[in-house]
Amino acid sequence: MIALQYSLLFTSIYDDIERDDIMTDSIRELTLLQPDDWHIHLRDGKALSTTVPHAANSFNRVICMPNLVPPVKNADEALAYRTRILAHLQASDLNAERKTAFDPRMTLYLTDNTTALDIETAAKSGIVQAVKLYPAGATTNSSDGVTNINACVDVFEALEKYNLPLLLHGEVTQDHVDIFDREKRFLDEVLGQIIAKFPTLKIVMEHITTSDAADFVLAQGNHIAATITPQHLMFNRNHMLVGGIKPHFYCLPILKRESHQKVLLDVATSGNPKFFLGTDSAPHATDKKEAACGCAGCYSAETALPLYATAFDSVGKIDKLEGFASRFGAQFYGLPLNESKITLVNTPMQVPASYPYFDGGSLTPLMAGETLPWSIKA
Repeated sequence: MIALQYSLLFTSIYDDIERDDIMTDSIRELTLLQPDDWHIHLRDGKALSTTVPHAANSFNRVICMPNLVPPVKNADEALAYRTRILAHLQASDLNAERKTAFDPRMTLYLTDNTTALDIETAAKSGIVQAVKLYPAGATTNSSDGVTNINACVDVFEALEKYNLPLLLHGEVTQDHVDIFDREKRFLDEVLGQIIAKFPTLKIVMEHITTSDAADFVLAQGNHIAATITPQHLMFNRNHMLVGGIKPHFYCLPILKRESHQKVLLDVATSGNPKFFLGTDSAPHATDKKEAACGCAGCYSAETALPLYATAFDSVGKIDKLEGFASRFGAQFYGLPLNESKITLVNTPMQVPASYPYFDGGSLTPLMAGETLPWSIKA
C-alpha cells in the first residue's frame, strides 16, 4: 500500500475572491431540512456495513446506483438489493430516528435487453425511483451498459408514460475522444437527440463537470436537471495532477479546468432548482485506489455536508445550501420535503485519514486528514 502524504492547500476555492464578498462571519450556525443524496454508490455485501451508516447519518433518501456485479436490472433485483441495504442499516449503531428516516430509493440499470415491461413493473413497484443509463465502458462496472441509444426507443417511451426519470452518465466512450471532451460530446451527439425525440422525458444529468453541461441544463425545460458532486465544486484537474498524481481525486467524469469548476459553483449556489445534491460517493478500498488500476471514484458519504458547506461558503452563498441539498431534488422527483432537520456549525473538523473497511481493508475519504471549516452539530 502506498502511503500518501500531501496537503491540498485548500484555503479557498477562488484565490481571487475578495473577502468583502464573503459572509463567513455572518452565519456561524445553519439548520437545514434533512438533505437527500440523489446519487450515491453503496456497493453490496460487506461494504454495506460501512457505506450505509455513513450515508444514513446525514441523509434521509438516497438514490442507490445499480452498477453492482451483477447489475440491478429489474424490480425484483431492486427489492432484493434494498432489503440487503436495510439489513445493514438495522445492524448498525445508528440511533432509532436515523434508522427510521433512512429511505434507499432504487434504480434499474438500463441494458440493451431492458424492456418496456421492465419499466412498467419498476414504476409500479413503489421503490424504484429512476432508471440509470451508463454508456458501455464509461465508468466502474459499466460493461453491461447501453451500446446503442437508438435501440432504447420502447424503453424511453415507457419512461415517459410512467413519469420515471432517466439518469445519465453523460459521456461518450469512443477511444479516440479525449477524456476531457467526453461530456461535451455526449451533449452534442446524444442527449440533444434524446430530448428532441422524447420531449417530456424527465432527465437528470448526473455529476456534471463542465460549463457546457451547466449551460445545456439551463437552456432546457424544467424536466431536465443535474446533480453536482462536492469534488467538482471544490477541485479541478490541477489539484489532481500538479505535484504528483492524487488518486483519491480521480473520478469519472474526470475533474476539469478551473473555469468549469467556477461555473459549477455559480449554478450550484444560484438558487436555481435545476441543480441539486448528488455526491456520487463511490467507495474503493485504499489499496485499489492507490494502485496501477486507478479505480475511479471519490468517497464522501460521511463528510458530504461539511464539504458542500465549505464550497458554498467559499463564495459567500452558504444561505443557498438548503435549497440545493434539501429542497430541489425532492421537488424534481415529486416527493415531499423532509421534516427532520440537521445543523451545521462553523467549527473546524478533521476529515478522518481512513475508515475501516471489510476484510481488514481501509477506505480513504475525499480530503483525508484535512481540516474543513464546517462540521455537523452533534
